[in-house]
Amino acid sequence: MPSKKRVGNKRGNQSNFAKLSIFQPNKYKFKKSCPLSLKGAPEVDYKNIKLLKKYMSENGKILPSRITNVCQKKQRELSLSIKRARNLALI
Repeated sequence: MPSKKRVGNKRGNQSNFAKLSIFQPNKYKFKKSCPLSLKGAPEVDYKNIKLLKKYMSENGKILPSRITNVCQKKQRELSLSIKRARNLALI
């Protein structure tokens, strides 16, 4: 009598998700430093329009920190100053 295949994962078997490369941890991860936290970096202010435009898209939306590599604290300051500049019609 032929044996039936068992369905499901056992501890010895890997799931299909674990076999995919996108779900495996990246060995070559490195952290980029925040460009606004370095020494000599410009101060985030609503009056500094050149700086604010670097962190906005063409449509006027605020770029996310995963794209700009800005730390969380500076990202909050950026978004607040961009919103202030919009409100005052500087941008």
